[in-house]
Amino acid sequence: MSYEIAGADIVIIAIMVLGLGYLVTERLPLLKRLNIPIPVVGGLLCSLVVASLGLFGDIDISFDMRLRDLLLLVFFSTIGLSAKIHSLLAGGRALILLLILATVFLFVQDFTGVTLAMLFGAHPGYGLFAGSISFAGGHGTAIAWGEVAQESGLDNAAEIGIAFATFGLIAGGIIGGPIAGRLISKLPDDAAGESTDQGADGAQDNPQRGPLLLPDILGTILMLAVCVSLGDIVNRALFAQGVLLPGFLTAMVVGIVITNIREFAHRPVNADAIDTVADISLNLFLAISLMSMDVASLTTSAGPILVGIFVQMLVITIFATLIVFRVMGRDYDAAVIAGGFVGLGLGATPVAIANMHAITTKYKPSPKAMLVVPLVGAFFIDIVNSLVIKFFLAAPVMQHGAS
Repeated sequence: MSYEIAGADIVIIAIMVLGLGYLVTERLPLLKRLNIPIPVVGGLLCSLVVASLGLFGDIDISFDMRLRDLLLLVFFSTIGLSAKIHSLLAGGRALILLLILATVFLFVQDFTGVTLAMLFGAHPGYGLFAGSISFAGGHGTAIAWGEVAQESGLDNAAEIGIAFATFGLIAGGIIGGPIAGRLISKLPDDAAGESTDQGADGAQDNPQRGPLLLPDILGTILMLAVCVSLGDIVNRALFAQGVLLPGFLTAMVVGIVITNIREFAHRPVNADAIDTVADISLNLFLAISLMSMDVASLTTSAGPILVGIFVQMLVITIFATLIVFRVMGRDYDAAVIAGGFVGLGLGATPVAIANMHAITTKYKPSPKAMLVVPLVGAFFIDIVNSLVIKFFLAAPVMQHGAS
C-alpha cells in the first residue's frame, strides 16, 4: 500500500516529530549535553519508523515536499529581514575570512573524495560526489551534477550523490553541536555562561519588547509574503536572462532591501516577530526534511558511502577545530561559527543554523556567527563550489579515469 502525506497532515506530523525530539532530548541528557538539534533527533526517529513500515509492513509512505520548500523560502526571508547594513559592514572581515576558509575546505573536501574513489578503484569523478557536490552542495547540487555525470557515463551518479547528501545532512546535525560544545568548554569560564535568554540569537541587540500584538504579527507575515513573492519574480527575471540562482537567495535579498529601507525610514521591523517565525520555519523545515529521508534506499550502497562519510566527518572535524576556530578568533563566537561550519560543510545552511541555535540557546547569543555563516552559506558557497568542481573536472586525472 502507498500513502502520500500532504498539506495539513505534514504539519501535524512535523510538529509531533519535533515534540518527540524534544521529549527524547529531555529524557536522554547526553543528547542535550552534545547539543544535538531537536529536529535531527525527532526526524531521524521518524524516518526509521517510515523505513520499518516499508520493510516489514509493505506500507510505502511518501511526503509532498512543497510545504518544506516554502518553509525554506520563509526562513531565508527572515535572515534577510534581520540583516541590517551596519551589521553587514561590521561583520565584513569575519565574512571574508570565513569565505576564504570555506573555499580552502571545498578543495580539501574534493581532494579527499577523489582520493577515496581512486582507492576503491572507481572513476575519480565519483569522488566529487563523495566531496563538495553532495556535502557542501546538498541534494539540489547532487541531483543537478548527477544528471550531467550520468550523461557522461558515470552510472547511478545521481543516486550516489543523493545518498551522500542524505548521510551528510545527518552527520552535520549530529557532530556540529558537540564540536562547538567541546571548543566552548576549553574557553575561560567567563567566555560563555549558561544563557538565561531562550530567545533568538539577535536578542542582545534586540531586547524583548513584551507580548507580540496582532499588528506586529500581521505586518511580519505581510513582509515575509512580499519577500517570497518578489523573490520569485526576481528569480524568474534572472532566469530569463540566463542567470541561475536558488529561490531562497533572491527571497533573502528582497528581505535585506526591505529591512534596510525601513531602518532608513526609522520604522524598524519587529525583531521578536521575525525571530519567532525564523524558529518555527527552521524547525519545521528540518523536521520535514529528516522525517522524509528514504533510509531504506541508502542501505544498498551503505559500505563505501559510510567509509566516505566517516572520512569526511574526520576531515571537517580537524579543519573546524584546528583551523576555523583559530582563524575566526579562538573565542565564543569562533566556537559557534565552527559548529555552524560543520553543518555547512556536511549538510546545508539550515543545518548549520540549527547547530548554532542549539549552542546559543544553551549558552548565550552570537549575532556574529548567526550573521556570517548564513551569508557564506546562502550567498557564496554555491558559486565557489561550482568553480571548485569545474577545476577538478578539468584535472588530467578526470580525463584518464581511475588509472
